[in-house]
Amino acid sequence: MEEMKGLLRKGMEEGAVGMSTSLIYVPSGHAQTDEIIELAKVVSEYDGMYISHIRDEEGGLLEAVNELITISEEAKLPAEIYHFKASGNANWHLLDSAITLVENARKKGLPITADMYMYNASSTGLNVVLPAWAKEGGHSATMKLIENPARRKKMMAEIDFHVPPEKILLVGFRNKEMRNLIGKTLADVATERNKSPNETLVDLIYEDDSRIQVVYFSMSEDNIKKKLKLPYMSICSDAGSYTNEGVFLEQSTHPRAYGSFARLLGHFVRDEKIISLEEAIYKLTTLPATNLKLKKRGALKEGHFADVVIFDAHTIRDNATFEKPHQYATGMQHVFVNGGHVLKDGEHTGISSGRFVKGPGWKKAP
Repeated sequence: MEEMKGLLRKGMEEGAVGMSTSLIYVPSGHAQTDEIIELAKVVSEYDGMYISHIRDEEGGLLEAVNELITISEEAKLPAEIYHFKASGNANWHLLDSAITLVENARKKGLPITADMYMYNASSTGLNVVLPAWAKEGGHSATMKLIENPARRKKMMAEIDFHVPPEKILLVGFRNKEMRNLIGKTLADVATERNKSPNETLVDLIYEDDSRIQVVYFSMSEDNIKKKLKLPYMSICSDAGSYTNEGVFLEQSTHPRAYGSFARLLGHFVRDEKIISLEEAIYKLTTLPATNLKLKKRGALKEGHFADVVIFDAHTIRDNATFEKPHQYATGMQHVFVNGGHVLKDGEHTGISSGRFVKGPGWKKAP
């Protein structure tokens, strides 16, 4: 514990904005609440933030939200729920109660915030539906378990599909020979192989020797609109920064990598009128910059860094789809980063004007 605290102090002084956990995944999920609180107290000393992909987004959503609130309260620091959602059709109704928990905590003075992306589907590994014991020790341990007939049988029997196999889209394989399966659902492949979805899932992970990237169509469109209206909700992409050429085209991906922010401004603001343009821009800029305590960022003010985005509100549109995700959004005209003209008339200029953005604990070297 003391060694971890030392690493945290070093990280905060180097410019980290806080501490994050991904409790829904291995190995982070092995951490107990008391352990996280103890570490978060160090982050609190530096005025940092606790950010978490909470422990459960399905049936245990409310308990997971309460855990984050407890960590915030005990460690005395702001906390954010990453990609706030109720996943799986049977759990959609839990979102209202989760929102109530957050809002009650905020009324008590706890600075709890959240972020979201603009799609009714998430993307992660196919292996997340395996039982927890099958993921202990990492991927290599899982592969050895699959080679054991008795453990493989038990693993298949305990798979928990929070969304049905016909709503699980295969998008990324390590083995090039398996990439012909990209764009098919798990149900499609199971039918082709004349096997159950459970057996097919385990076989695919073993054959590809990877977790396999998939898209889960697990969320409610109505819930997306409900979350978007929350005043403490920021917008994220939850994706890497890709280009639609070269090696990137060998794999599929989630359209959020190309379209999340344009989808907010075009689909949800202009077309659906869920929130105003002004509120959307606030959720994209000032709100997250303020939450992360980024100095002189997130607003057009004299003395601030010149981070400026110019877009056409009438034409901005996301073009990436689940079938063809490698498509840039349109309607984005100019982007300035620290005053550098990075995007000009919709085309990248080659200028790299980004800077290391430091968190609140950064200290200059003596």
